[in-house]
Amino acid sequence: MRDLHPPSAGIRPVSASTVRYPGISTLPHDTERYRCKGNGTLVLRVEPGDRATLRDCEGGQICELAFLDDKGRFQSEGLGTAFDCEAEGLKSILSSGEDSASRVRAALQRRGADIASAGALRLFGEASPPGSQAEFTIALKGLLIVCAPGTSMSPEAQDTATPVEVRIRRATILRDYTSALPEPLADPIEDIRIRAATASAYFVRAGEFIQIIDVYGRQCTDFQAFSARKVDKGMDLALDSTVTRTLLGRSYPTPGLPSKAFDRDFEPLVEIVQDTVGRHDAFATACNSRYYDDMGYPGHVNCTDNFNAALAPYGIAGRKGWEALNYFYNTNIDHNNQLYLDEPWSRPGDYVLMRALTDLVCVSSSCPDDIDAANGWDPTDIHVRTFSGKEKFTRAVAYRMTPDADPELTRETAFHPRLSAMTRDYTEYRGFWLPNRFSSEGPVEEYWACRERAVVIDLSPLRKFEVTGPDAEELLQYCLTRDVRKLSTGQVVYSAMCYEHGGMIDDGTLFRLGDKNFRWIGGDDYSGIWLREQAEKKGFKAWVRSSTDQMHNIALQGPKSRDILKEIIWTAPRQPTIGELEWFRFTVGRIGTFEGVPVVVSRTGYTGELGFEIFCHPKDAGTVFDAVWKAGEPYGLKPMGLEALDMVRIEAGLIFAHHEFDDQTDPFEAGIGFSVPLKSKQDDFIGREALIRRKENPRHLMVGLDIEANEAVGHGDCIHIGRAQIGVITSATRSPILGKTIALARVDVTHAAVGTKVEIGKLDGHQKRLPAVIVPLSHYDPQKTRPRS
Repeated sequence: MRDLHPPSAGIRPVSASTVRYPGISTLPHDTERYRCKGNGTLVLRVEPGDRATLRDCEGGQICELAFLDDKGRFQSEGLGTAFDCEAEGLKSILSSGEDSASRVRAALQRRGADIASAGALRLFGEASPPGSQAEFTIALKGLLIVCAPGTSMSPEAQDTATPVEVRIRRATILRDYTSALPEPLADPIEDIRIRAATASAYFVRAGEFIQIIDVYGRQCTDFQAFSARKVDKGMDLALDSTVTRTLLGRSYPTPGLPSKAFDRDFEPLVEIVQDTVGRHDAFATACNSRYYDDMGYPGHVNCTDNFNAALAPYGIAGRKGWEALNYFYNTNIDHNNQLYLDEPWSRPGDYVLMRALTDLVCVSSSCPDDIDAANGWDPTDIHVRTFSGKEKFTRAVAYRMTPDADPELTRETAFHPRLSAMTRDYTEYRGFWLPNRFSSEGPVEEYWACRERAVVIDLSPLRKFEVTGPDAEELLQYCLTRDVRKLSTGQVVYSAMCYEHGGMIDDGTLFRLGDKNFRWIGGDDYSGIWLREQAEKKGFKAWVRSSTDQMHNIALQGPKSRDILKEIIWTAPRQPTIGELEWFRFTVGRIGTFEGVPVVVSRTGYTGELGFEIFCHPKDAGTVFDAVWKAGEPYGLKPMGLEALDMVRIEAGLIFAHHEFDDQTDPFEAGIGFSVPLKSKQDDFIGREALIRRKENPRHLMVGLDIEANEAVGHGDCIHIGRAQIGVITSATRSPILGKTIALARVDVTHAAVGTKVEIGKLDGHQKRLPAVIVPLSHYDPQKTRPRS
């Protein structure tokens, strides 16, 4: 007889869904985290019983901790210990023009504090290891003031300033809406709370700013606006996503040049100024009753009906589905032409900041969708703030070093004041604004200036890390593919940095400044984090400290670059002159004379030409640029933007992150196998065994392509032999000097031989093909005779 009750051992257990959210803070509900950047300061409200923990993130950083009571007096009793210094670091920062200093200074002035009388407790110091901590229990109500002081680092020195992390464990947990709402960017005109599943309409004058805030994170909001002038005439011409996409050539507006949103009359209504998310939707309408009806939820509250009710008092007729800028929605069109959605990318406190270009009637919703992932299954509140047009907000998007890092808004480099006088065409690159092209000439003329004369390029966003300490060489020998022990002081080497499986973290150059002193210059923030993690794991006594903010740099590239620099760089007798400086060497010098601005000059570059890179402290950038520009004028020196830089680097076969390599690509596949000396490097290093296997059993190779058609190709285009796809385009350009379209490509080793004829697929990859032939990786000067010259 059949057993109707099988043993419980055969029952499959029920379990909850397990999801990790690295981008959302995993701190306990009673704990808050803050970051005081190097040479910066911050102020926090604290109450008796709160527990403050300060952490020297990268090691070797001094911290000054002060306390101001609620009567505006500096009181050491608030920390439960005595002050031991006169807060000279804090006073120095507060007297500067640094962004965080102005906010802290205003907070102290509002309370009538006498900054001159400030005392502080000095924590950590030059010898503190990474992760060093100090803890305090707050004894009084007041303000906790934290600063991470430092000097202006000379480019040949390594005394940089790095972040201090602050965690506050609250004695009383505040969970209310007011506590969750971020501090205002300025004094608001209006504060509007849009409760979950509702909408509100509001009026904004021309020039004023509108901030849409996702208070709790992963909550969507529809935004719509109308010209008040047209509404008064009975015309309800709302923002039109189709018109906006057509005029911008992109899905939705973003800070920078493609920043405006237009109505059906092609009139710009709003301009996007700041965006901390960068992932939105303007493909479909705001949610409407038909959507919920068809999903089996008739009568469900929806954004369209909420819009209709909110706009009715303005005489704006209702619609069955409102078009909108759908902020924080994570929807897109996939390669099969299907509209899909997932949870929003927005985190608590994320926002979009817009500027009204005319008087507006606006409406915003908090989306009520709780039947799918659109709002993370849990609709919450949205907040709207408006600010005076007299406020100053820089254009910016948010950049995060790691998924759980605090967002940092796009910054201008120290060379921006000079270059911005020559162009308004800027693009965001890893947290900085860089020139895309220059108005007077354009990328082709910039290209020829590099090949025939000289150009100056702003490369300040390159990430710099000071690696010092008794085990600095040992750490770098273990983490880099190159043999660091062979590097002499004054030398530079190009290297890859890999994970254990052989995939690349980053590529970059390593400068040896002394026996135990190095500088790693790469493209990714994570390379510094990785080095620090490996130092801790292996027990190396080495410090890896960020110095990007202490050292900005321009590249001077082209056949005339040496002649230009020889006129302006002074070097001491123990340092090589510019004329003596060899390829992949650097020298320490000054601009003009012995008393001039200090610089480090390396004979390196990213153009395939003779060239140099000049590193200086940001405060000296204007002086450095002016000297280079004046000396270069007789030689026809031009500025170069990223468009032209891409042209010359592709011609030279130079690789770029997320194009030629990523964490699934090893150095051999990326075309830089020369940076992995498996035979001559005797010491072990991360990824060695994997790279041996990968070299012995390669799957793909990086090659060059000559395209036998004048049509454009781009990153991601498929490469075929017959029906089969055998590779992919990683980068492509139209080469002015060769007079043809060329590309870098990753192809299967079976078909990687020079001379192999292939086809590049367009449309669906099969309906249209462009013939091409495989050539060596470097189309231009493959023997590197020009940079060696």
